[in-house]
Amino acid sequence: MSGPPCPVCGTPNPPGRRFCRRCAAPLDAGPAPAALPWWRTVWPFRRRVRAGSGRGVRLAVILTVVVALCVAGLLLLPAGRALFEDTRDKLGGTKAVTPVDVRASAELPSHPASNTTDGLSNRYWAAPKSGASLTYTFGRPFRLVDLIVTNGASASPERYAAQARALSMELEVTAADGSVHRKTVTLSDKPGPQTVPTGISDVVTVRLVLRSVTGLTPGRHVAVAEVEFFQRS
Repeated sequence: MSGPPCPVCGTPNPPGRRFCRRCAAPLDAGPAPAALPWWRTVWPFRRRVRAGSGRGVRLAVILTVVVALCVAGLLLLPAGRALFEDTRDKLGGTKAVTPVDVRASAELPSHPASNTTDGLSNRYWAAPKSGASLTYTFGRPFRLVDLIVTNGASASPERYAAQARALSMELEVTAADGSVHRKTVTLSDKPGPQTVPTGISDVVTVRLVLRSVTGLTPGRHVAVAEVEFFQRS
């Protein structure tokens, strides 16, 4: 047999035979294909294609997907961060934060704004009417997790309704970067502390503005007994 020997097993084969008579390996396999570059081993580039058979379309689709993912990541990043911080708030404990200064836009004698941070629910800040505000300043930025308001003249049911009470307040929180967060706080007309979830980071000042009030008749004033602030422990 004068044909080419099998390149796999070395068996001689007759001339013109295409496959080895012993192992069936191709007798004329041709040159080995060149190795693919590394980037062609990654989907969807790894499939060998003929020139002009959709390569440009696939590349355009891939670039579109990459750009869309980047844009989605940028848009969802603040929401993702907020969700992460809210989860930490719920899983962690809290501790009280005491402001370094409290001021009122208006107050009646013997009922100053400082009464709202003295820890006593039987003393209160008195405002002549709605629209008056309290501003609390803190020594360093912190994450305000909860705000607790004790409405009325006292936490005692017997003394609670002795003066007018707030039914809603406007909460205005300023962060260290100058950003301002606003929220309308609705209060129940009942004695005792009421918790207002906030979840605002880097807080430096908190302002509460009296809006809707009830029980304001001649000779009476709007009373707020206590305002407490809590950060993540």
